[in-house]
Amino acid sequence: MIDLKGKQLILASRSPRRQELLKGLHLDFEIRIKETEEDFPADMPADQVAPFLSEKKAKAFESELNEGELVLASDTVVVLEGKILNKPSDSAEAKEMLKSLSGNVHEVMTSITILSSEKMVTQQDIAKVTFKGLSDEEMDFYITHFQPFDKAGAYGIQEWIGFIGVEKLEGSFYTVMGLPVHLVYRVLNEW
Repeated sequence: MIDLKGKQLILASRSPRRQELLKGLHLDFEIRIKETEEDFPADMPADQVAPFLSEKKAKAFESELNEGELVLASDTVVVLEGKILNKPSDSAEAKEMLKSLSGNVHEVMTSITILSSEKMVTQQDIAKVTFKGLSDEEMDFYITHFQPFDKAGAYGIQEWIGFIGVEKLEGSFYTVMGLPVHLVYRVLNEW
């Protein structure tokens, strides 16, 4: 159980998946959104991108945080052979991403940043996901029915493609889903 000692937790995300996972910790929180560009230096190593972006999202609140408020921001990147697969812009790009993941192992890196007026803590978790070989029909079905355009790597592990495509997972399911709740729990308990 987490005792925030009267502090107000703010989730800086419109992701329904992150909201659902945070509710699972039985925490009261409110949602506040600040539009933040998700750009990063082109030469930044892939394993530094999610922490960089989660900190950027949290720092967008820095000037308006009241005492007693904690903001939680998060970012997820999908990395295949050192290349980041962002959110696809359309069906064609989603299919290209799924084709590249098909029959391969990739990494999902999710970072959280918790920021108050006194301090900031950023932590990252990494999971390895092995996909079976996906057929064109399976990829087309998934894209048509699930529209994965708001998901890094063009897929959600908690959806149909995860049910039929993920053969092996090393690490936290929730990290792949977009919020490593074990890290959130640990950081808030140590706060």
